[in-house]
Amino acid sequence: MELNLASRKRRFVALIIDYYLITFLLVSIIFLFLGPEFIEREDGVSFIFIVLSIPLGLIFYFGKDAINGVSFGKWIMGIVVRKESSSIESPSLINLFIRNITLIIWPLEFIVIIFNKNKQRLGDKIAKTLVYKNPNKTKKLTRILSVIGLGIIFFAFILSFVASTLKTSNAYKLAITEIENNNDIKQKVGEIKDYGWMPTGNVNITNGEG
Repeated sequence: MELNLASRKRRFVALIIDYYLITFLLVSIIFLFLGPEFIEREDGVSFIFIVLSIPLGLIFYFGKDAINGVSFGKWIMGIVVRKESSSIESPSLINLFIRNITLIIWPLEFIVIIFNKNKQRLGDKIAKTLVYKNPNKTKKLTRILSVIGLGIIFFAFILSFVASTLKTSNAYKLAITEIENNNDIKQKVGEIKDYGWMPTGNVNITNGEG
């Protein structure tokens, strides 16, 4: 069966989806292991853990097409990586890994794919692969709902991350202490039962103090 090459636009969108998904996964892992207070920690654990997470992120990113030549981004866009010599065979895991290493030099990759008649980037040429429209792609509605679901999860995580980080910051803790020790506030608002899920306000810093 003869397949059509995937468009450059679809490949670019798939790349962006993969990039943000993997970044989201790494941030989630750091958040879960270190807790929301990792920004305030001064013991060096946060820095070491973040540095060690970089190789993990690279493995995720370079190996993103490991499942039959399809990453999440490619699944959403309905495209698939195949051998240059056979449009029905998925490349080996090593070749799939190698073809993504060159994304480190992504400006050059974009230039190469724009001018290549087979829409191959440098990684494709090295690994001898082509990217096709997937003839067995999942129904469009399912893919759209998956994107919406991922967006909702991402938005909820960001809100939770921001709220948790603010509540564990020294500025927030100091503000709560000042509020609870302020008799004028107690007289005006009475007993404070809860401070809400999402803190609001601002921080002013002058010459390193504030």
